[in-house]
Amino acid sequence: MISYIIRRTIAAVILLLVVTAVTFGIFFILPKLAGQTADQLAQQYIGKNPTPADIAAVKANLGLDQPVYVQYWEFIKGIVSGATYDLGPTTVQCNAPCFGYSFKDHLEVWPQLTERLPVTLSLAVGAAVLWLLGGIAAGVISALKPGSLFDRSAMGVALAGVSLPMFFTGQLALLLFSYKLEIFGRTYVPFTENPSQWANTLFLPWCSLALLYSAIYARLTRSGMLETMNEDFIRTARAKGLRERKVVVRHGLRAALTPLVTVFGMDIGLLLGGAVITETVFSLHGIGEYAVQSITANDLPPILGVTLLAAFFVVFMNLVVDLLYATIDPRVRLS
Repeated sequence: MISYIIRRTIAAVILLLVVTAVTFGIFFILPKLAGQTADQLAQQYIGKNPTPADIAAVKANLGLDQPVYVQYWEFIKGIVSGATYDLGPTTVQCNAPCFGYSFKDHLEVWPQLTERLPVTLSLAVGAAVLWLLGGIAAGVISALKPGSLFDRSAMGVALAGVSLPMFFTGQLALLLFSYKLEIFGRTYVPFTENPSQWANTLFLPWCSLALLYSAIYARLTRSGMLETMNEDFIRTARAKGLRERKVVVRHGLRAALTPLVTVFGMDIGLLLGGAVITETVFSLHGIGEYAVQSITANDLPPILGVTLLAAFFVVFMNLVVDLLYATIDPRVRLS
């Protein structure tokens, strides 16, 4: 098991290096291949009407006039050990991990990300709990009673949940429960300040996001359980006299969890990188909203920072999924 964890960790580190290289290429190499000069690329990091001195400063700070391998080394070194930006009369020290510096807002990207990360984390984790409980429970019951009224109703709701876009269900929930009935609040409050108001504000985003994802998990669980419950080892477990609940949970559901774990790792990794539509609809100041604001303002360093952070979460959650595989199915560990 230890050697398995070491192998997967090394593979995750290599994958992160590949991701940083691809991200670097998208933001720094592709524009040059498209014909942009170093001055034009530097101008994109500043904004409208930059002075020649501003362009020269950004070009020097980002090393845009250096060879590609030197630029990439400075890019990696900045993430690991920080970077220093000479802004003429002042010098800014971007402490590690330095995910860039916004020359438009004159703010470091990493503190902006860490400030918004608790909002995105609260949204993603709360919604994940709801969609896992609701989706898996509905899928298991539907698989145990195929063709029943509950099965048809649950799969119909699941189809509606997948079909309805977030901006529709989210705004409808806001209209009914926040503006009309005034049951739930609309202003986010940190958990440490007021846990009850924190949960009250996030309940609608949780439910709206869980409706979309629980539909997917219900259908996956149902199909996996229908296939698993007809296997020989299920009949053997029943023949041994095990209780039906134990047969369903320990043998049937456990065997059907592998595809669910795969999808869950990708979903939660992507959500931690910013639930763009949900945060925008519910005015949550998370990473997704920060990405939208940066794209609207054409502010490249924050976009680069969000991209790297989202990639890190996806790679990290894939590593967690690999380790869960070994726990759920020992054959993965032995292979």
